[in-house]
Amino acid sequence: MEKLSAQEEEAMLAIWKTGEGSIKTFMAAMSPPGPPYTTLASTVKNLEKKGYILGRLIGNVYLYSPAVTEEAYKQKFIGNVVKDYFENSYQSLVSFFVEKNNISTDELKEIIRLIESKK
Repeated sequence: MEKLSAQEEEAMLAIWKTGEGSIKTFMAAMSPPGPPYTTLASTVKNLEKKGYILGRLIGNVYLYSPAVTEEAYKQKFIGNVVKDYFENSYQSLVSFFVEKNNISTDELKEIIRLIESKK
């Protein structure tokens, strides 16, 4: 599984959100201003070539659906971020967000609660 560009990730978020649809369906699911139709169509074709989505022709419209789950993508690339930028330490990752004030005490307590509930 290769890393997607920002444009491809934006398209995948719309595809995951809709489940299955056409280019127009995905455009409607994207935050404005979305890309032009032709740009999104090219991006979707690239995603299909990369194996991230499956396309099928129904009448004269192509419908696309995810071939890779959002969870699988997140797991693969968040793990790489932790490995590449935080010395494979999730503690370093959380510490980074604490130092930058990007995570609140309540959020940290919720993370601890989730960890403890898994034990």
